[in-house]
Amino acid sequence: MVRFVHTADWQIGMKLAKIGDAGKRVREERFSAARRVIDAASAHGAEFILVAGDLFEDNAVDRAQVRTVADILGKAPCPVFIIPGNHDPLVPGAVWEDRSWKAAGNVVVFGENTPYELPGATLHPCPLRGKQSDADPTSWIRAEGGDRIHIGLAHGSVEGAPIGEWDHPIPRDAASRSGLDYLALGHWHSLGLFGTKDAPRTAYSGTHEPTSFGERDSGNVLIVDIEAPGCAPVITPVRTGGISWVSIEEQVDSRDALESVRERIDKLRNPERTLLRVRLSGLMRPDDRDAMEEIALAAASFLWSEVDESGLAPSPEDDSWIGNLPAGLLREVGKRLGRTQEAPEIRTKALLELYTLLSEVKA
Repeated sequence: MVRFVHTADWQIGMKLAKIGDAGKRVREERFSAARRVIDAASAHGAEFILVAGDLFEDNAVDRAQVRTVADILGKAPCPVFIIPGNHDPLVPGAVWEDRSWKAAGNVVVFGENTPYELPGATLHPCPLRGKQSDADPTSWIRAEGGDRIHIGLAHGSVEGAPIGEWDHPIPRDAASRSGLDYLALGHWHSLGLFGTKDAPRTAYSGTHEPTSFGERDSGNVLIVDIEAPGCAPVITPVRTGGISWVSIEEQVDSRDALESVRERIDKLRNPERTLLRVRLSGLMRPDDRDAMEEIALAAASFLWSEVDESGLAPSPEDDSWIGNLPAGLLREVGKRLGRTQEAPEIRTKALLELYTLLSEVKA
């Protein structure tokens, strides 16, 4: 039997400019999560750790960050095996040339498509040498030896996985085609299992620490047990993520709906460790503005938040939008907006902007 940790897509060095000052905290958490990966390997008695590419955001990351990662992995209680991914491919000047890797005696960075023998198991590494390719990185694998457990280590896009950066395509049947007991993959940041229900032999571990909104089951590593050659892998996710990325997207048409959104925000736990994005669409009335302000106030207590109300429009049958405008120029502008021949969504959007502007002036 072998037991190992499967992880990938640490993306150390992410810029995260869109989240402002919170970016520093999120970048630091990626290192903390890396240490939790090592702790998980130790706690579960893993024989080795597999890193399936994209350990770094790119090959231009600060070399101090490279040395920090090498130091963390160098303290693992077992060997660590790494392949370069499409973000940190094996090219001249790559992060893999840093001298810190030589100091980490337990770390192996694969540079060739050559089987690597371990006690009772054979690794089949597929390091990448470019950011994009139409070639299947696992096509060379021909696992031989029925008395050994065969494990593939690759980075790419499996058929059917909803991956934005589609490159280095890998067939869904790559594991069975190549004779592998398990194919450890990186590239998709969410947890994903492929194969039969009883024997998923191909898996994405997802990133060890969430990287963006919309990821599904990210922030984990996988503990993988394989009893013997041909046996189905037993795959157990273990949580390593520390910061949550929460997205609330709602279509609203009443004050009650807006208050329901605020209640959802209030129920979220650990706001100091949560990035929150709220996107609202639908219709609203002038007297719903205070409910929107309550949503914005509730969101402000989080590590980072954004409330996007650009999808909201004034209720078209509600004339109070115009009636609430002060007599004079502003009300006349409102009336003209109501009579314009522009598309309804443009008219209502303009009226909402006008009312928001008025509210800001009063404040």
